[in-house]
Order: sequence, then structure tokens, then C-alpha cells
Amino acid sequence: MSKLHKDPIGTAEKAAKEISKITKKNKHDVALIMGSGWVSAAEALGTPTHEFAVTDLPGFPAPTVTGHGGKVRSYDLENSVKALVFLGRTHLYEGAGMEPVAHAVRTAVKAGCRTIVLTNACGGINTGYKVGQPVIIKDHISLTAASPLIGADFVDLTDLYSKKLRELVKAEDPSLEEGVYVHWRGPAYETPAEIRMMRTMGADLVGMSTVPEAIAAHALGAQILAISLVTNAAAGVTGEKLNHAEVIAAGKAAADRMGKLLAKVLPKL
Repeated sequence: MSKLHKDPIGTAEKAAKEISKITKKNKHDVALIMGSGWVSAAEALGTPTHEFAVTDLPGFPAPTVTGHGGKVRSYDLENSVKALVFLGRTHLYEGAGMEPVAHAVRTAVKAGCRTIVLTNACGGINTGYKVGQPVIIKDHISLTAASPLIGADFVDLTDLYSKKLRELVKAEDPSLEEGVYVHWRGPAYETPAEIRMMRTMGADLVGMSTVPEAIAAHALGAQILAISLVTNAAAGVTGEKLNHAEVIAAGKAAADRMGKLLAKVLPKL
């Protein structure tokens, strides 16, 4: 068992100290986790003051999924806001357990971030959604039976996805819709029957990330904003097969719009 599994919070604190050492910044204010196809959206934030490999920090494995860059950037934004941007993430389906999945957000919180922005590529269950459409997550359904929390750590999730932050983003772009996101373990995509089940349960979106990170960061006191990018219709919605390369391509196609939105919103969080 690795040290990360034995002491996830302690390892996050060590990683946060290393970030401070590398960036020469005592703390950061907001963190952004970029999902599949979202990496190029970070360019809209301007020129980072620092960029380094995530593996330079304690507890971070090298990325294994296409579309996840494995870099960390530090930005100085308007209103003296310091942003920490993780270009990629670790997923539960990669088989390393839950701790590496939650490690980036725990590190961000220990680095001073009180707001965590999570982005992802997802399948659209709601038939009203179009490919390339961003959707704010207002709630989730977990179908993984897995949690980043261990022991008698009872955390209320009633306002997991901050209403205040959702309203702030919608004030910048009133066209944005809100939806319920299902966390699916993967890496196999869902079957058409499973998508019909999810729709019956009240789901609008389905993906393989975000939920464990949101819970872990919320448990440490951070506010959560999560935005999904619909990169494909979910299984059975159109009859087309699902393809990861197409997910990446659709994400890149919508990156400009999302980058501009994030550049406006992050200094206000």
C-alpha cells in the first residue's frame, strides 16, 4: 500500500507545500480541474506564471488517458485571484483506487483554494441537449458505490454544487442550462438499457469523473462549481456508437466558448 493510500490528507499537504515552493506563492484561491477535451480552454486565462509536470508533486501518478495533459499551471488573474489549473485528472476506472482520484482537489484545498471548479466531458441523456453544449451540474447520482471518504465521516451533500456559484456563472451566460450528472465507473460506456434506467432516475448527463472530487473537496470545506460539456449523445439516444476520439474532438471544438466563460468567471469566485 502506498503512502498516499495510508495518509491522503498528509500527502496532499506535502504536495501543496511543493506547489508553494515552485510558484513562490503562499496560497492559491481557486482551482480548476480540466476534463477530456477541455485543456485548450485554459489558454483563454492568459499566460501562466508557472507550468510544471503533475508528477513533480508528491502522490500524483502520470496521466494514462488521452486528452489529459498531466501539467499544472499557476495563473495570476484579475482582482488578485491566484488560480491553480490541473490539465487532466485521474479516474476511478484507471484502477489505482479512489485516493489518486481525489488527490488533486485535496491538494488544491490544502494550497488555499476555497473554490474548486470541476469540468468534464459527458454523454447527454437529456434529448434536448446538443453536442458541444455546456451544462452546469446542479446535483448528481452515483452509480459506482464508491466514495472518497473513509470511516465515520458523515458529510451533508444537500448543497454540494454551490447554488451561489451556479447563479454567478448563469449571470455571465444566461443561456446555460443545469442538469443532474450520473457518475459511471467506466471505462466501458453505458448500454442503451442503462441509459434508459438513468433517464428514469432523473439524470440528464453521464460521465466517469467529477463526483468523487466534488465530495472530497466539499468535505474539506471548499465550494464546488461543476460544468459538463456534452461531447456525445449517450448510448441509444441516436443509435450511433460511442468513440473516445470523438469525445476529445467535440471538447476541443467548444473550448473557445468555455475558455472565455471561465476567464470571466474565475476572478469572481
